[in-house]
Amino acid sequence: MCDLVARTGRHQQRYEDGCRLIAGCIPFKYKDSDGKKTVEVLMISSQSGPGLLFPKGGWENDEKVEEAAVREAIEEAGVRGKIMGSIGDYNFKSKTLRDEFSPEGHCKATMFALLVEEELCSWPEQSTRQRSWLTIPQVTEQCRHAWMLDALDQGFAKWLADNVYDSDNIEVGSDAAIHAADSSSPHL
Repeated sequence: MCDLVARTGRHQQRYEDGCRLIAGCIPFKYKDSDGKKTVEVLMISSQSGPGLLFPKGGWENDEKVEEAAVREAIEEAGVRGKIMGSIGDYNFKSKTLRDEFSPEGHCKATMFALLVEEELCSWPEQSTRQRSWLTIPQVTEQCRHAWMLDALDQGFAKWLADNVYDSDNIEVGSDAAIHAADSSSPHL
């Protein structure tokens, strides 16, 4: 049984210029593999169909956008971590998130890199979500939404390359996992 409870309803939802404001993150960790540090990202199953997603949800009036992103990671993916940086804003049109304030379903997601520090044994949406740790190439094959791939390729990969101290040992690309060759070097 989970002591944490997911927020529900939209009475505190933020909107801007007809867009529902969303907060989300790309949870990541470093995994030692064959003497190299590989970055893995966490995705979750969708409740409404095939494919995987990054944790995200409504940004509410009583919280900062970073707090909303951390809350969504806990509620949807069952992970706690540290926000390491912003990876950008991404606009998309939702087929299911339409209401009187956003009748066309326009959404603007502010996404963050979240370094996972703890995986919870129990979390609010664990009965409807499954977690999957993936390498970058695996994400490109399984991600449900194009805007999330943009957040990974244009936002997260750039953020990671800009924030790794030993960038000569980093390989970033859509066809290759992100590696840090020297596992003893400081990374963040």
